[in-house]
Amino acid sequence: MKTNKIIYIFIISLIMIACEPVAAPTDSNYDPESKLKELGIELSTPSSPVANYVNSVRSGNLLFISGKGPLKNDGNYIKGKLGYDLTIEQGYEAARITAINLISTVKASVGDLKKVKRVLKVTGMVNAAPNFTDHPKVVNGCSDLIVEVFGDRGKHTRAAVGMGSLPSNIAVEIDMILEVVD
Repeated sequence: MKTNKIIYIFIISLIMIACEPVAAPTDSNYDPESKLKELGIELSTPSSPVANYVNSVRSGNLLFISGKGPLKNDGNYIKGKLGYDLTIEQGYEAARITAINLISTVKASVGDLKKVKRVLKVTGMVNAAPNFTDHPKVVNGCSDLIVEVFGDRGKHTRAAVGMGSLPSNIAVEIDMILEVVD
């Protein structure tokens, strides 16, 4: 019985340590916002949700970003179905623009992109014709930019899946989960 109490106390201690806030990493070369400037990318104000949800939710050190689409600076979305209306290259560009919109939402949520400790997961949904099978090549547009901006901290797990349709016929919708620090 005494051994069980010791194990229980040990496990609780580990859980408490794991839940403590983590300080921001101190890598002096890590500056995602400078990287965006270097790439000539300006972040925008995140679009407002169109239904009963929010752009982001933070729980502890996890930041969940709602699905975003390829909203361009002119206020129009890249629309169409991969395999019918759009090429892989056009889909890649749509996913890249979506990555910019995701990063804009992260910045609005945490204030400073240096607070991103790690991009954990990206889920890319591609508006695709039934015979289209190059979903990963499209979602690479998002993943490539995320890694370019956040470096090794941007390397993430991912799903790239095809959908029969997406809201307003947008080309892609992508969401993201990150670990952030205070």
